[in-house]
Amino acid sequence: ALVKPLGAPAGKPETFVEVPFELGEKRLYPDGLIRVSRGSRSWTALVEVKTGTNALTTEQVENYLDIAREQKFDAVVTISNEIPPMAGQHPTKIDKRKLRTVALHHLPWSQVLAVAVLQKEFRGVADPDQAWILGELIRYLEHNRSGALEFSDMGESWTQVRDAVTSGTLRGTDKGIADVVARFDALLRFAGLSLGRRLGTEAMPVLTRKELADPSIRASALAQSLVETGQLSGAIRVPDTVGDLVVTADLRAKQVTFHVDVGAPAQGRPTTRVNWLARQLKNAPDGVRVESFVARSRASSAAELLGKIREDPTCLVTDPTRELRSFRVAQSATMGSKRGRGRGAFIDSVLDGIDTFYAEVLGDVKAWSAAPPRLRQEADVIPEPLPASSLSSTDISSQDGPETQRPQASPETAP
Repeated sequence: ALVKPLGAPAGKPETFVEVPFELGEKRLYPDGLIRVSRGSRSWTALVEVKTGTNALTTEQVENYLDIAREQKFDAVVTISNEIPPMAGQHPTKIDKRKLRTVALHHLPWSQVLAVAVLQKEFRGVADPDQAWILGELIRYLEHNRSGALEFSDMGESWTQVRDAVTSGTLRGTDKGIADVVARFDALLRFAGLSLGRRLGTEAMPVLTRKELADPSIRASALAQSLVETGQLSGAIRVPDTVGDLVVTADLRAKQVTFHVDVGAPAQGRPTTRVNWLARQLKNAPDGVRVESFVARSRASSAAELLGKIREDPTCLVTDPTRELRSFRVAQSATMGSKRGRGRGAFIDSVLDGIDTFYAEVLGDVKAWSAAPPRLRQEADVIPEPLPASSLSSTDISSQDGPETQRPQASPETAP
């Protein structure tokens, strides 16, 4: 589950601890080595692990890349509590020339824990001994003294950037913006891993193809939004849900908003479509905000709290002649300001808000689908009598009922 996405074949894995290697005049001991073999093909990777607040260093990672190149290994895998803004990125700056023949992968401890829980609790492990061992690994990683930490810090620049946004003095050239933007995306990725671990699925941040190919595009757009509007925004995609869970942190208003866009039914009157959504939000509080969007319009046509919508569905219908196209369901919470974890912390306000919004809104709403067409029974067909002059044929058809008789030819027209 961990190494196959990194390029390893679906074969038998072998693991080794602190294998010694010579690099020039130095003798180095990587934390581990993994080899996966299937038939004549094998995949080998060196492993470097950090726990607690220890960070990976450029020199150490580049040394292991050099060893892997000399030994003709396939990859170097690092594991630490550092969470890159997006999957596929590495938290350490590396000379890209060293990656020509050797791949470099990074696994946050939170991802290792999420994969372990997903494998044991939701996919299952057939061998009871292996299941017990995996359970002990999960128990160990979840302990606060294991060194496998959760995302717990928005960085040294958080307070400075937050205060500059509040006072309206933030400028695009300020040095702390890049760090805050990267840590916000890292927080979304951690939130997806945490949510997916409890749901038994993979919840991942939503990124465009261009952003995946060039992470600087996402970082630049987020930095510009922070300077111009004071907002940080991103989305998490949970499989089989009605839409993406969008998180918007407004540092000026000191609020975090969570919303999902839901397509309206393609049939029925406008109020019928509003009631369809309200019935699904049975567990949502009255303070949830719902906006309605009509066809051929980008702006919302109406917005109201769910409590009032339950009493009067017509409050979301401004023009009964225009077709309701979609809804936006949003929930807001007070934004924490502290950079760390705990009461009044920004990280906790985002994580708690995501959990609440999924439990009360997103987890209950299903996409609309039309009912399948029903076969028509002959007994359901009630024929309408037609004047004889309008009949162009005397043959019985599927439109005729069982009591319909074939017209008899009159004696005058009979041959």
